Amino acid sequence: MSTLAKLILINTVALGGLWAQDDFRLPADAPNDWLLAFVDVETTGLVPGYHEMIDIGVVLAELDGTELARTFIRIMPDHPERTSPEVPAINGFDVDKWRNYGALSTTQAVDSLVAFYGQHTGDRQVLMVSYNSQFDAAFLDHLFRSANRSWRELHYYFVLDLPSMAWSLGLRHLWGSRLSEALGIKDEPHTPDEHTGITGADLNIRVYRELLAL
Repeated sequence: MSTLAKLILINTVALGGLWAQDDFRLPADAPNDWLLAFVDVETTGLVPGYHEMIDIGVVLAELDGTELARTFIRIMPDHPERTSPEVPAINGFDVDKWRNYGALSTTQAVDSLVAFYGQHTGDRQVLMVSYNSQFDAAFLDHLFRSANRSWRELHYYFVLDLPSMAWSLGLRHLWGSRLSEALGIKDEPHTPDEHTGITGADLNIRVYRELLAL
């Protein structure tokens, strides 16, 4: 069976299994059956499938924003030569530095993420929440496909994004820094060595909490 066929099968079985369960309940009916995963990634560029993830931060939380657990993983890309010129000034990526950090291979990173979710989510469904959700989901998809797996092993079908939540409340600040300022919360660091997936994920959950308060 080809890799593509395997991934289609995984997604079909996973989604079909969710909707076929007699006891499956949506968040509005059973909030305690659900968790949120606030996700942020750093990459070697902007093009999923060509550029690659170099780190990921995940903060797992209850639907009210109460944190349960967090993880941060650095990843050694398979093609560091494809790194866009502006990237080191944004997230500090450097091959030697990543080696010194003990960055994981793509397969090791996937295994580590799956183990983290398995340890902390149990049988609860998980909704991914991100700031730039299409970007993060696309890179997460390519990371898992590089290991012949599916990121749907971790997350339910729908992906939530924070700018849409803010927009519905009348906040039109698309950039995270502007929205943070509008909400009166501290922005994430923007110096290269401090700007990581976990600082982004941490900002995401703080934005979410403030939006809930509104």
